[in-house]
Amino acid sequence: MDLPAVTDALPRLREIVATLRAPEGCPWDREQTHTSLRGNLLEEAYETIEAIDREDYPHLAEELGDLLLQVVLHSQIAEEAGRFNFDEVARGISDKLVRRHPHVFGESQVGDTAGVLRQWDEIKRRERGYTTESLLEGVSVALPALLRAQKIQKRAAQAGFDWPDPTPVLAKVREETEELAEALAAGKSDAVAEEIGDLLFTAVNLARKAGLDAEVTLARATAKFAHRFQAAERAANERGDQFSALSLGEQEALWQAAKNGPT
Repeated sequence: MDLPAVTDALPRLREIVATLRAPEGCPWDREQTHTSLRGNLLEEAYETIEAIDREDYPHLAEELGDLLLQVVLHSQIAEEAGRFNFDEVARGISDKLVRRHPHVFGESQVGDTAGVLRQWDEIKRRERGYTTESLLEGVSVALPALLRAQKIQKRAAQAGFDWPDPTPVLAKVREETEELAEALAAGKSDAVAEEIGDLLFTAVNLARKAGLDAEVTLARATAKFAHRFQAAERAANERGDQFSALSLGEQEALWQAAKNGPT
């Protein structure tokens, strides 16, 4: 099958996707729905983030293309169902950007990033017709828990309900740790779950007050753990052992060697 004779990059992509979805196109593409593509959208977003974290810009260009494909696919599926099309998607985000940047495209005056964010949220609330006065309204419950915690905390901070600096938050972390220890000692599983949740929420707050993104910080810690664990596995293999068959003490020794070795 000949590809559509379209030279501009974005129209060409749209034509290719439409051809893949056509009756004579690809069986897999024709079967896809918004729901079936949900996992693909998440996966492509995470792979894009990975390329950003690695500063792998050639790979980032590729991953952004994969992510764009998901937008075009969803738009094509919606167009076939008579709901909306890609032009409406692009027009909608363009109009939104203009509306929510009146300090650029209008006469509003804001002095810093904090002011821009407050203005954005105010405009967003008016547009969506929120009926309550809560600053927390509109924070999606579908967000990953860590990201939602950050957003909730930032919204609360807009009302002035915030710690002045990281020091009292660190004290709160110690308090939550002590309460968790008491719940563990008492063997109360419900209380343990609650206290772990409080500890995690407070840790997110500590990262925020330290000027860090909790999601990025945890991702780096996880990557560091994985790197050291794999180094310990390799060290065990090099001496003819299987890491999982070693005693905890032997595993710990290899772990410490990996921790103290080159990173």
